[in-house]
Amino acid sequence: MDLFKNVIEKDLCIGCGACVGQDRLGNLKMEWNDFGFLVPKRESLSKRVDNSAIKVCPFNPSPENEVRTENELADLFLTGAPNFHPKIGKYYDTYVGYSNEFRLTSSSGGLASYIVKELLMKGIVDAVYVVKETISEKYHYEYTPIFSPNEVLSSSETKYYPVTLSNFFKELSTINGKVAVVGVACFVKAIRLFQHYNPEIKDKVAFLIGIICGGVKSSFFAEYLSAKTGIENNNYTNPQFRIKDLSSTASDYSYRCKDLKGTHHSIKMSAVGDMWGTGIFKNNACDFCDDVTTELADISLGDAWLKPYVKDGRGTNVIVTRSQIADELIKSGIASKELSVEQLTLAAFLSSQQGSFNHRHNALGYRIKKAENYDRTIPPKRHDKEKISFDFKYVQDKRMKIRMNSLLLWKKTKSAEFFDNEMSKDLTNLKRLTKIYHHCRAFKNKLLKL
Repeated sequence: MDLFKNVIEKDLCIGCGACVGQDRLGNLKMEWNDFGFLVPKRESLSKRVDNSAIKVCPFNPSPENEVRTENELADLFLTGAPNFHPKIGKYYDTYVGYSNEFRLTSSSGGLASYIVKELLMKGIVDAVYVVKETISEKYHYEYTPIFSPNEVLSSSETKYYPVTLSNFFKELSTINGKVAVVGVACFVKAIRLFQHYNPEIKDKVAFLIGIICGGVKSSFFAEYLSAKTGIENNNYTNPQFRIKDLSSTASDYSYRCKDLKGTHHSIKMSAVGDMWGTGIFKNNACDFCDDVTTELADISLGDAWLKPYVKDGRGTNVIVTRSQIADELIKSGIASKELSVEQLTLAAFLSSQQGSFNHRHNALGYRIKKAENYDRTIPPKRHDKEKISFDFKYVQDKRMKIRMNSLLLWKKTKSAEFFDNEMSKDLTNLKRLTKIYHHCRAFKNKLLKL
């Protein structure tokens, strides 16, 4: 099956770079496309690409049976997990809380930084691949290995900016020792597929830290936010996406960047509007991912969008442990009082991700039918049989339109003022349709309780 014809040309590439590492013919490299995403391109049009490259793609439309979905991959890699739930996969336990050391310097509760530090300090791994700022003119952020706990703070904040693991996949066979990787669900799936098809390096990846993701954004997202702060023509550096307001709520954070003179510019995200529920600047492939909670990682970490935690601007994590090592790291952190963490009921955890479940599970089948009208073959999914109401279909239609139009419009204009004016009608309509949908759902739930 052809990687370009069946994935890239169908707008299903997420930019993980696994295909670059799998291409033994060395004819693939990652480059920016016209919409601010990193995608593989041929070094030479006259040379072939390894036929096995598509096998490690997380959006391969025709995977082999043993790796058909996340469920089959979990059976291969998370063999010890005693529990299973169809919404969150295999797991040991669910928790909520924060790292006492890293909470204030992290985007959420600092659990990712804590786990990275512990993995290195305890010698479980020799290096951890994390996303760090770069001085490269081509990228603002890149995956980079860190080898010392002293380096943890340099990678402790969330970056809503395209990155790729292509160099990691190319380097993995030459790395000495064991490594861990921090990644979103599709990247973690790509790593598991790469391990499966390259058993000689399987044990080198000793631990995966999964970040619960709301969707991969285009580089246009940072460009737009920087323009909103007053920096035009992409003359910005040092984009920071989750600047906390410690005296406010968890969702009340700011975007900050620098101009070319080094002066900081910032804007509250609440002043920008809903950048997540609308689908603005989102990768199309994200609409065909049903792994809400990074099911294939050793540990999954997300924001605790739950009361009372959402009221605390310092940040709190929800946690799913999926391997014995991960569960022991959490329990030892609780015992040593390095973590202020407690068990969270499964029901409460599911509630914390309900918005994502509604969109990425409940409405997935509807979006797949729409995609098939455009000759896109979607990989096998586990949550594609649910039926949704007409009001929710209207919401889905509008989200898909906004996602596509946001990329086309920003590519054309690069003006925040013009962009806002042109997008305002669709965004207002989406807000109205969403409100109708929520009212209808609440009414139906009320009737069911009678």
